[in-house]
Formats: sequence, C-alpha cells, structure tokens
Amino acid sequence: MIRINKMSETKFQPKSIVETILVILLLLGLLFATFEVLRAFFGVLTFALIFSVSFATPFKKLTNILGNRKKLAATIYAVLLIALVTFPFVLIVSAISNHIKDALTFISNVKVNGLPPLPTWIANLPLVGNQINSFWNNLPVNPTETIAPHELQVKAALNHVVSAGTGIIGATIQFILGIIISAFFLVSGEKILLPIKAALKHLFGARNGIELLEATGQAVKGVSIGVMGTAFFAAIISWIGFKIAGIPFALPLAGLVFFVTIIQIGPLLVWVPVIIWYSTLGHTGYTIFLIIYAMGVLMIDAVVKPILIAKSGGRLPFLVLFLGVLGGLAAWGFTGMFKGAIVMAIAYTVFTKWLENRKRESELERAPIFEG
Repeated sequence: MIRINKMSETKFQPKSIVETILVILLLLGLLFATFEVLRAFFGVLTFALIFSVSFATPFKKLTNILGNRKKLAATIYAVLLIALVTFPFVLIVSAISNHIKDALTFISNVKVNGLPPLPTWIANLPLVGNQINSFWNNLPVNPTETIAPHELQVKAALNHVVSAGTGIIGATIQFILGIIISAFFLVSGEKILLPIKAALKHLFGARNGIELLEATGQAVKGVSIGVMGTAFFAAIISWIGFKIAGIPFALPLAGLVFFVTIIQIGPLLVWVPVIIWYSTLGHTGYTIFLIIYAMGVLMIDAVVKPILIAKSGGRLPFLVLFLGVLGGLAAWGFTGMFKGAIVMAIAYTVFTKWLENRKRESELERAPIFEG
C-alpha cells in the first residue's frame, strides 16, 4: 500500500515552475506568430465584418425568396455588390477615355497660343491669389525658373498622388475580397461563432462568456452600421449637390464618395478635383457653392459617423463606443475603429460584471444570518 501511494504521488506530481514558464512562453510565442500571420488580413476581415453585419437582414430576405438556398443567395449578393463597387470606376474610366482627345487638343492649343488666362476669382483670392496669378503668368515665359522654387512641393504632391492611387487600388482589392469573404460569413451564420463561444465559456464561464460575446457583437454591429450608414448618407448628400450644380456623371461620383468614405480616405478626395475642374470652366457661383457644400459633407463624415456608431451599439453606453471608435481610429487607423470599440466594450462588460459581483458579495455579507 505504501509503494502504491508513493507511485501515485510521483505520477501526479505538479509540474515545476520552470516547465510552467516554458509552456506559457511557448503559448505567448504562438499567439504572437498567429497575430503576425493574420495582421495582413485585418483590412479584408474588417470589410467582411462590415458587409456581413450590414447586409445580414437583406440576405435573410433574399434567402427566403430563393427557397432557403443560401449558396445561391450568397452568389447573387457578392456579384451585385462587386458590380456596384466597380460601376463608378468603369463609367469614370470610360469618360476619361472619351475626353483624352479633348485633352490632347487643349495641350496643342497651349503649345501654340500659351496658357489661357487664370480665372478672375482665383486671382482675387485673399493671401494666395497674387502668388497664384504671378506663378501662372510666369510659367510660359520662364518655366524652369518658375517651377524650380516649388520643386520640392511638386515632388511631394506627385508622391502623394501616386501613394494615394496605390492605396486606393489596394483598398479596392481588399474591398472586393471582403465582399467575397462576407458571403461565406453569411452562409455559415451562427456556425462560425461556435468555437469562439466554446472558448469564452471555458475561460469565463457560461454566463460571463456569452455576455462578453454579446458585447463584442454589439460593438462590431455598431461600427459596421455606423460606417456603412455614414458612407451611404454622404453619397446621397453628395449626389444631390452634384445634381444641383449640374455636374455630369453625378451618380458615379456619388458612388466614389461612398467608396472612399467606407475606406476612410474621406469624401474630399472626390470633391476637391471636381471643384478644381468646375472652377476652370468659369462657374464662380457654383464653385463657391460646391466648396461650402463639400465642407458640409466633410462634417457629416467627421461628426455623424461616431454618433451613428455609438447609437447602433445596442445596450452599450454611447460614451463607451464613442471613445472606443475615436481612440481606436487615432491609434490604429481604419481597422482601429473595430479594435477600439471591441476593447472598450469588453472592458466595460468586465468592469460592470466585477461591480455586480462585488455588490452581490457585500449584500450577502450584510444580510442577517437569522431572521425573525
């Protein structure tokens, strides 16, 4: 009997501290490596979350119409969304190709007759009008000497244009991949959350794990609806402004506003070239109107988005999501909106549950042992 006890004690002896530390370090290294592998896909997964959450209800209706054939509904959903994304680009590229002949004619006229006179309203701008007018007039006379003092600014502007164009191309690819992955999310439904639910229940208990998952879901839903709603609202307002000013291709331009607002570049990327182009046509009144209108659209993107996100957060307090979105956006960029909102939602849920447990324990301590 004594030998059996010694053998059992030796068999079930706990691991040493060194072995435990090594296991923890290996787990931390594995988690860090997993994070590094998945970091390249954060942008794509962010778009996938936005679309899958925002279009969950329309997808269910489409699935019911098609007789509960989810795969067919997902295919139609993905094709339609990708077509809507590429539609503005196709129209604008076709418009640019149609106007290449006009641009070549303009260049040949400049070579023969020189630059056309600068619009009066630009020359009369306060502070910078005289400098722009002087630069414009000296450019055909001494182009090298005129451009030389501004060489660094011109290079910086060109680099900015190239990097912005590259960023838009990359964002477009992520956008399309996000739509495709969101279709898989919508087909999977609740099944994709089963491993996450099991892990949270194991770590925090059944009740607390589900509450943490619900808080995370509310944060993701709030950010998704806020981003999509703000982009849609900015696109509609922009379309109205373009139609009022009589700008051609108002609908494709509004589609571009929707796209650049979702990828967090901002609507000014579309509005500024439109304003500059319209000013060269001599429409001074409409140009001033477009400048004021663009400022209003920018305010919508900057102010309405955090408010809409916080309002869509379900039971989470407005301030929690508002701070999470703004702080995450400042710290991590576009994907930081989700990260910040999720971190704040989980922190708030953990803190409130801790307060509830402390309150329950204090009530039990103050409760009388014997009554009556």
